[in-house]
Amino acid sequence: MRTISNPAFRNLPVRGGGYAGFNNSTPASFPGADPRYGGALPTTSRPMTVDDVVTKTGITLAVLAATGVATYVSGWWALALPAALIGFVLALVVIFKKMVSPPLILAYAAVEGVFLGGISGAIARPVERLTGSGSLVLEAVTGTVLVFAGMLVVYKTGAVKVTPRFTKWITGALIGVVGLMLVNLIANFFIPGGLHLRDGGPLAIVFSLVCIGIAAFSFLIDFDAADEAIRAGAPEKTAWYIAFGLTVTLVWLYLEILRLLSYLQSE
Repeated sequence: MRTISNPAFRNLPVRGGGYAGFNNSTPASFPGADPRYGGALPTTSRPMTVDDVVTKTGITLAVLAATGVATYVSGWWALALPAALIGFVLALVVIFKKMVSPPLILAYAAVEGVFLGGISGAIARPVERLTGSGSLVLEAVTGTVLVFAGMLVVYKTGAVKVTPRFTKWITGALIGVVGLMLVNLIANFFIPGGLHLRDGGPLAIVFSLVCIGIAAFSFLIDFDAADEAIRAGAPEKTAWYIAFGLTVTLVWLYLEILRLLSYLQSE
């Protein structure tokens, strides 16, 4: 089975060799599978469906949106930094936890909503003062939804095939941009503006466009991983993992679109 770029999806079912659910008699191992069954799916478990993925993802995003709007409207933007740290810890716990935990995933969504609400206010307020326009956040949300919907159409129509080579390219690009972000963060302590990847200049605009592109194409890998899990007969609870993985990518995409729009509107 090919490598999956989104770490959240590394917990999805894997069969030895080939794609999940095809030409293999070995029972698949799933997140949350009962160890009494050797890690295999108990016969009493209901297999996951597309409706399960849609429902769980909708619930997760609804929690995120609720806390995000509440934080933004209340003006408690200082909560963004602690929420980011807590969200990072919760994400690690979700990724490395052996059993599916819907409460933990929903807690992550709630904390990430606080982070997004706070960072949105911190970025949008200076732009609003400069331009007199208060539509930055709405534009970023709209852009995020359109990109997500567009990549879903691309995946469903097969316009771009998710192959092992494609996955390796996206994974490599993702590692590259994360590495640049870390180097830029460290450089900020020694050089004003660091590598100028986040100062609103031409290089920052290009970098945000690259990040948006990588996040967008990552959705194709996420969709494909979810399809494989469904074909492999993953238990219904696995849909929470998929919801978590999609939320992680959506959060990143939204942040990059928000940054890009703030750069463009501040010029």
